Amino acid sequence: MSTPRKQVILGAFLGGVNHHTAWWHPEAGSQIDFGSFEHTARTAERGKFDFFFLAEGLVLRERAGKIFDQDIIGRPDTFTVLASLAAVTEHLGLAGTINTTFNEPYELARRFAVLDHLSGGRAAWNVVTSFDAFTGRNFRRGGFLDPADRYVRAAETLAAVRELWDSWADGDVVADKESGRFLARPDAGAFAFDGAQFDISGRFTVPRSPQGRPVILQAGVSPQGRDFAAANADAIFSPYGQLPEAAEFYRDIKARAVGAGRDAGDIKILPSASFFLGDTEAEAVEKYHAVRNEQVTGQTALILLEQLWNRDLSAFDPEGPVPDIDPDPEAPPIIQGRAFVHQDRFATVRHLRAVAEAKKLTLREVVLDQFERGALVGTPAQVAEQIDSFVQGGGSDGFILGSHLVPWGLDEFVDRVVPLLQDRGVLRTEYTGTTLRENLGLAAVRSAAE
Repeated sequence: MSTPRKQVILGAFLGGVNHHTAWWHPEAGSQIDFGSFEHTARTAERGKFDFFFLAEGLVLRERAGKIFDQDIIGRPDTFTVLASLAAVTEHLGLAGTINTTFNEPYELARRFAVLDHLSGGRAAWNVVTSFDAFTGRNFRRGGFLDPADRYVRAAETLAAVRELWDSWADGDVVADKESGRFLARPDAGAFAFDGAQFDISGRFTVPRSPQGRPVILQAGVSPQGRDFAAANADAIFSPYGQLPEAAEFYRDIKARAVGAGRDAGDIKILPSASFFLGDTEAEAVEKYHAVRNEQVTGQTALILLEQLWNRDLSAFDPEGPVPDIDPDPEAPPIIQGRAFVHQDRFATVRHLRAVAEAKKLTLREVVLDQFERGALVGTPAQVAEQIDSFVQGGGSDGFILGSHLVPWGLDEFVDRVVPLLQDRGVLRTEYTGTTLRENLGLAAVRSAAE
């Protein structure tokens, strides 16, 4: 008997504050107008995607104290956008990135539980951490954490939120035949949480939501981040879009999940990817290189390397060699507001120099070559094959897809690639679940009170 083919999970994101978005394109739309969010979400639902994803931008990013002039400015409130999208979609999951450092458990639990009710069980929370004073100054005086404490707070925040969600059981709201009203059981919603970060108690105001608990998403690359995600997340965003690194990450997270007492299938692995389609492979490759060359200008290449070097590199020629000076990790950050993803500055610099020497690349060319989040390039049939092979080969459970063109870019993928994935039998032709958790193939969650 042949092994059933894995179903491909698809998420869609609308680009925000980054250099990937081609804001200069004559067909590009607004980054903040509701119509852009609505079009992307409706298109994703038309393509039977699992969820729509919003990243988070809590501060305007800076270089040496000045706002990035190549960034898109404007990131609306996540809950407002997702609640609005709940009214114009029926099946699509709605995932929001919300920080654990600058929010309180009660507020987080209530907002996501309400979103889950409003959407009929389609809410998801991408749990992220932050510790820096640059971000914290927007929230409270001294509002930052020691880097070592960010996962301590995140773990307690998530534990407290789950306790609030679980304070209501499915049977806590019952129909009273005499009065004809729905009544809550006497102890419904009662909670108490006592930890190093929080000491809270009371009654949670929102009855148990349709999913039991909204879906938890996370992204963790460091050993600490991987452990946190493997123990807590329903899905994790992978930074690896190429084999064999992606397969190694996949195996590692699944093994950590089992080590945390979970089943390997309890957590899904999802890298992000862009896509470039053409009627021929050559046409797709030409489009890819044209867009990438516009995205990674000389200035952008220098800024991406400045975050790694933590030095002012403006004196270096983008069309010249990779800088021959060492990083300065002890200096105050020259780039503020960007997530730092490199585990070892010096090892990464050595790798970039080796690549540049081996391939005879300039500074900008090595950024183009190495700072790619993952691109699916080819004809629609080739891209469908790339996605299917990657998932069946153990690189991931699916992809989070975004386009450089907001908000129209996803249409081409839905019109030309989705039917081919459906023909292969790896993507649904109709939604079968009523909640995001069901559509992702995740087990139902029961409360401790049941």
